[in-house]
Amino acid sequence: MSIDFSLYLISDRHQTGGRDLLEVIEAALQGGVQAVQLREKDLNSDQLYTLGEALRTLTRRYRAQLLINDRIDIALAVEADGVHLTEHSLPVPVARQLLGNDKLIGVSTHQLQRARDVEQQGADFVTFSPIYATPSKARYGAPQGVEKLEHICQELTIPVIALGGITAQRSAAVLNAGARGCAVISAILSADNPCLAAQEFLGQ
Repeated sequence: MSIDFSLYLISDRHQTGGRDLLEVIEAALQGGVQAVQLREKDLNSDQLYTLGEALRTLTRRYRAQLLINDRIDIALAVEADGVHLTEHSLPVPVARQLLGNDKLIGVSTHQLQRARDVEQQGADFVTFSPIYATPSKARYGAPQGVEKLEHICQELTIPVIALGGITAQRSAAVLNAGARGCAVISAILSADNPCLAAQEFLGQ
């Protein structure tokens, strides 16, 4: 499958300001988001499956792609478009064997060598983070910055999605550095108007 999205929304129901996650994501989809990653690590399998089913229905309605963080079983169960692997997930070749060739595999990376490795293993795209300072990525060290992002984009042939502290105002610098798109959480989920926030990212 192709990477035809430039705005990649990562779910976190704790950042919606008490609003229903599905309602917030639907507003973002209305604003033009074309890819959603279900990433609710504190839910059990049954809860994750139920939420994944609802998101699959929602993303299909808006012709958007759905990826599941780490959980290949949930991705298969809800007929998601792919998975997003972490540093502690199954290796890319194993995920590919389980998913088949028609599913997307994205991988989280924080170093160039890791990105090169997963590219060689068959990943379809990587996220590279953190570009800017953000609490959710603080454990991964100091921000990488736009220069490192530009370097990794030049070194890889697969798409690079930038992640970490990216706002609509910063998105132009990220795209100019060679990133295929931006991955965001709070910039949309915490926004008063998620639809408008997505439109601002997409220049609408």
